[in-house]
Amino acid sequence: MNYGYFPGCSQTSSAKEYDLSLRKVFEKLGFGLEELCDWSCCGATSAHATNHKLSNALALRNIVLAGKQGIKNMVAPCAACYNRLITSQHEISMHPERKNETEELLSEKIPADVKVINVLELFFKIGLAKISENRKRDLNGIKAACYYGCLLVRPMNINNFDDAEQPTSMEMIAEAAGATTIDWNYKLECCGAAHSIVRKDIVLNLSKKIIDDAVLNGANVIITACPMCHTNLDMRQRAMKRKYPEHLMIPVLYITELVGLAMGMNVKDLGIDLHYVNFNYDEYIAEKLIA
Repeated sequence: MNYGYFPGCSQTSSAKEYDLSLRKVFEKLGFGLEELCDWSCCGATSAHATNHKLSNALALRNIVLAGKQGIKNMVAPCAACYNRLITSQHEISMHPERKNETEELLSEKIPADVKVINVLELFFKIGLAKISENRKRDLNGIKAACYYGCLLVRPMNINNFDDAEQPTSMEMIAEAAGATTIDWNYKLECCGAAHSIVRKDIVLNLSKKIIDDAVLNGANVIITACPMCHTNLDMRQRAMKRKYPEHLMIPVLYITELVGLAMGMNVKDLGIDLHYVNFNYDEYIAEKLIA
């Protein structure tokens, strides 16, 4: 079975380990991904706040390309990309005049039959049993806080693959991989997102609250499916440690990396060695989970 694949800007730069682990995991599960030819930035995270007309055109250009490539189903692993693509599709479906406006800008007709899904939905398309069947490593020691952030399950009137207030899909995937998941309070809170460059103080504060709540509720790993969230939670921990010496460093993994570990892949193969907070599973179990 093949799905179209929209990598987006992050997957080819700051989140290349997400791309690497996603490709390896789904290949191992027998699920082909056909990369969208000539894809371009979808406009996340600032275009929609500066020029709404342009932001729709940026996102929907990729839908046009998918239609030309014969792609009917396309996965967008980045939560921001996914959000922009489905929101723009919804907007032109509700407002024909904006559809006409965008088609005029693009000089192309926008297909209505391209379905965009996120990486959690893709795991469910394959089936959780398939993940369990391919487990080769025991993840029993992992206690995961599944972090959705503010974009993956919202807006609730457009994105309805999971509950917008109490989502459980990531927990189900993590548990199928053999990890234990925790109940906590900050799974949907914003990490500061695109303020990461211009207002580091805000991001540091918001991200620390998320990490602190995860640790308080017994997590030893945070799992996410968003490159921006991963950057803020992983990279900012060094600054947290400098400002708050008592800060407890905690690894942050992509959901694809967690599944890859369960399937027997090593840290380097999955790109986990590129993270700021180090995670070596065997050492981690020995030193932090059992001791």
